[in-house]
Formats: sequence, structure tokens, C-alpha cells
Amino acid sequence: MGQNANTPNQPLQRLSRDQIATTGDLLALKNELIDEIKNLLKGRQNSSQKPWLKSADVRKMLNISDGTLQTLRINGTIPYTKIGGAIYYAYEDIVTLLEENRVHNR
Repeated sequence: MGQNANTPNQPLQRLSRDQIATTGDLLALKNELIDEIKNLLKGRQNSSQKPWLKSADVRKMLNISDGTLQTLRINGTIPYTKIGGAIYYAYEDIVTLLEENRVHNR
């Protein structure tokens, strides 16, 4: 890169008249920006949902009571993990349960 190349930590510098960005330079910048946006969005999608939910989260998600959630655990409808006294549910299991019980009206 030339003398006036900007790094992420440096403020933008003014270009002189003899420094012209070519079409290739602009395309390279465009591709770099697209790749960076894709990486940011991918990270955001992965981190937006917790993989494990506590009972209160599941009750709120399904709009059910403590007793109903306990019944669903006892009869094996909802798989869970118990560590000490805390019960955890895999987010994917809850989504699968909802999808499997979807009613399609005709």
C-alpha cells in the first residue's frame, strides 16, 4: 500500500488529485465489505439465541404453568437436563416440539 493507506485505527486521510481509485480498487473494497458484513451477521445469528433455556424461559416461550411444564417433563414430551437442582432445556428441542405439533388447517 502507498503512503496514504489507511489502517482501521487511523483516521481517513484526504487524497490528492493524483491518487485515483480504480474500478478494481472499488470492487476489492466492495468484496471486503460484503465479506465483513456476512461475518458480522453470521456471528449475530449464532449468538442471538441461547442453546440452553431454564424452566422460566420455556414457560414464557410456551405460555404454560409450572405444573404443565412438569407434566411435559414427566410424560417425556420435553427432554431436559438436570444439573443439581436446576433444569435446562435445549432450545432446539423446544423448537422441534412446536414444529412436530403444528396443526395445519385446510
